[in-house]
Amino acid sequence: MGYARITGTGSYLPDRIVTNQELATRIDTSDEWIVSRTGIEARHVAADDELTSDLALKAAQRAMDSAGITSADVDLIVCATTTPDMVFPSTACLLQAKLGVKQGAAFDVQAVCTGFIYALAIADKMVASGAHKCAVVVGSEVFSRLLDWNDRRTCVLFGDGAGAVVVQPSESPGILSSHLHSDGSLSHILRVGGGIAEGKIRGNPYLEMDGQAVFKVAVRVLGECANEALAHNGLTGADIDWLVPHQANQRILDATADRIKLPRERVVTTVARQGNTSAASVPLALDKAVRDGRITTGQHVMLAGVGGGMTWGSVLVRW
Repeated sequence: MGYARITGTGSYLPDRIVTNQELATRIDTSDEWIVSRTGIEARHVAADDELTSDLALKAAQRAMDSAGITSADVDLIVCATTTPDMVFPSTACLLQAKLGVKQGAAFDVQAVCTGFIYALAIADKMVASGAHKCAVVVGSEVFSRLLDWNDRRTCVLFGDGAGAVVVQPSESPGILSSHLHSDGSLSHILRVGGGIAEGKIRGNPYLEMDGQAVFKVAVRVLGECANEALAHNGLTGADIDWLVPHQANQRILDATADRIKLPRERVVTTVARQGNTSAASVPLALDKAVRDGRITTGQHVMLAGVGGGMTWGSVLVRW
């Protein structure tokens, strides 16, 4: 078994920005109320004609350009999403066609906000084993289409976007380890319970969330899986240069840093201007920190996520 490394990153955010002030004209809320509880000031929302695969395409192309590869090099596409273009085929297969990739495998991963962590862990194993030579891993969401825009408890939290990385074989360790978990007994605290049956929507098609319960679980498990990765690799929080966590809300990000004894200024945060973009949030934040020069060669970078399921996990990377 060899090694795998992230060799390129990319991201895409839709043009439309919805501010807290705009939301306050539609529902009973205010900028102060939202910011004080979540740290979110604005979020991006996809245009009516933008699909999850469209967002994924732009992020993937930017990651491929960053890595210096073309569609002829790619033989694996893993797309993490909770908002696929359609029931089937998978968004990954639709992305494969849009990228012009003619070989290899393409499939979706559904672990909600932990989706990118799961997808990256899978791609790492498939590339490091030699089964595949070049993977594009994408987290892409149009979560705005799952929201009841009259429910101020949920509609203020989420946004749309996509992030991607390229994973290729390496002679030295790049992706050091991954640690994935889930607890299906907690499925009721964060879900979209609706489905399609006989051409009709069955159940509630909008996001439902027990905010307090989700917060408690998120704070606990993000710290646990980050510490698990540190222990597995014989490191401490002092060895981590950057924590790139799922961007759920600012209080959760701060609590996670505190639990692994990492200074808060070493946490990459995008939640203020992007909101919670579910499976897209980690790769969006990662790409931002790579492109602005914070993440550089030789650094230890901790990626961590938590989402509906409940699911959670971490990936430790030496850049």
